[in-house]
Amino acid sequence: MAQRRTTRRTAGRRGARPAVPSPRPGSLGVLLIVSGPGGAGKTTLCEKLSAMSGGRVALSISCTTRAPRGGEVDGRHYHFISRQAFRRAAAAGRFAEHAEVAGNFYGTPRPFLEEQLAAGHDVLLDIDVQGGDAVRRLYGSRAVSIFVLPPSRRILEERLRGRGTDSPERVRARMELAEREIARAGDYDYLVINGRQEEAIAEIDAIRRAEHARITREGSGASWALKTWS
Repeated sequence: MAQRRTTRRTAGRRGARPAVPSPRPGSLGVLLIVSGPGGAGKTTLCEKLSAMSGGRVALSISCTTRAPRGGEVDGRHYHFISRQAFRRAAAAGRFAEHAEVAGNFYGTPRPFLEEQLAAGHDVLLDIDVQGGDAVRRLYGSRAVSIFVLPPSRRILEERLRGRGTDSPERVRARMELAEREIARAGDYDYLVINGRQEEAIAEIDAIRRAEHARITREGSGASWALKTWS
């Protein structure tokens, strides 16, 4: 279920393959902030939507100073850089947002976002609520925020336990963090319930396509059409 806090609503056809509209000349891409608690499945939704888009929806890849974990590939999962390089980039304003987590730094490369949006490409940004706050302050109406939830708290806890990588104490801590994040869901533009993955992907794509037609979004195809219509 996808809902916007205003009276606008969008709906994707169940199981439909996301459409790939061509950008209007002069229109900007849509920056989609996707947040939600760990276990909501937001990362998988973003990766699959980007892969299905035929290159029209880019997936932002964060920079981090931590070492790669098993199976992680530089440039695919993260951009792994040194602490010195990270500090230089942060000082130069090259991150849309950045934070320190568990002794390591993470940041969203701003040049990539700017290049993709200017080219009319949409960008998916899988990020926590604190990072989402910073990106919304920076991009204003150019950013659209989506909060992803599983169907229930019970299912969320089952997903976290089902990973088999965390101790019971760690699962409890992750659930406590999830509760704090869920309390911020009302600050987002849309809510998507990730019960059936294909339906959730279609709903996020429906939101993306609707935002291109929203007249009040800065740089949208609709606003460009109004300015140039004759």
